[in-house]
Amino acid sequence: MQRCLDLAAIGKGQTYPNPMVGSVIVYNGKIIGEGYHKKCGGPHAEVNAVNSVKDKSLLKNSTLYVNLEPCAHQGRTPACSTMIINEEIPRVVIGSSDNFEKVNGKGIAMLQNAGIDVTVGVLEEQCRKLNRRFFTYNEKKRPYIILKWAMTIDGFIDFKRTPDTPIQPNWITDDYAKILVHKWRSEEMAIMVGTNTAEKDNPSLNVREWHGQSPVRIVLDKNLRLNKTLHLFNSQIKTIVYTEQKKESRKNLEFYTTQFDNNLLENIFKDLYQREIQSVIIEGGAKLLNSLIKIGLWDEARVFMGEKLFLEGIKAPSIKLLPNNILNFGKNKLLTYNNYKL
Repeated sequence: MQRCLDLAAIGKGQTYPNPMVGSVIVYNGKIIGEGYHKKCGGPHAEVNAVNSVKDKSLLKNSTLYVNLEPCAHQGRTPACSTMIINEEIPRVVIGSSDNFEKVNGKGIAMLQNAGIDVTVGVLEEQCRKLNRRFFTYNEKKRPYIILKWAMTIDGFIDFKRTPDTPIQPNWITDDYAKILVHKWRSEEMAIMVGTNTAEKDNPSLNVREWHGQSPVRIVLDKNLRLNKTLHLFNSQIKTIVYTEQKKESRKNLEFYTTQFDNNLLENIFKDLYQREIQSVIIEGGAKLLNSLIKIGLWDEARVFMGEKLFLEGIKAPSIKLLPNNILNFGKNKLLTYNNYKL
């Protein structure tokens, strides 16, 4: 099962809206086939594992391992449970059940009704953790929410700016941290910033320092005050602007009208759920981050602490939890916090 998880993780950031799945086929204690789900619309992990077996006659005396319940419905690809039954594989070991409504126990039932010996729950916690975005999306009906910011050693997220301060990013950490952040972006479906961050930093919110697909860009702009020459409006990446004003959308730039009331953030995440966006990384600013922390609407936080001193400026957000991990990252520290329940 651990090998299934290792294989599944190779597809991180590439399988949306599908989960990450790996599969291993064992005959007489030896692996004879393995595979993972590479991309939505492509073959599932179980199919790739079966196709990798050179001698298909061995399948009738083999065990198939998979970290997530095999699907039971015809979607973009045929049902994996049907394929397993047709291949007459006698035993299947599953890490965790699939909470997607079209599966949710149906795959397990299909296999059992066909006389297959099914075991469920092997390394279940690790399996759910790997696909925590998928499980959160299906169970909580919202995206998995990751908070990210960098702060100085004296606790500031930004220095004190004046009207003459150039519009540009404020770098607290080094280039290595920047590369890691771009890697993180490539693993999520969307990235969100508030109005002030968009205005002061003029971020591109892409993955130019890493390979992979850039996430959907999301920006809050209540009164449409942001200058349309900002990088966010270059139409190179799909961008959604949440606003109270009505404005016609154009290619790769959508204006979505909503009320900026006490339910703003919950309503935005409901809308993202309807768009099948399973995860979003929030990169600021302090007002947006603090709002999410205050109402407990987050699952994970990643906080860089650099060596710089600002002495004054905008105070960094504060989480009243102990970090679950502190990593020395070059000259920086990376603190991670968990607020999700598996």
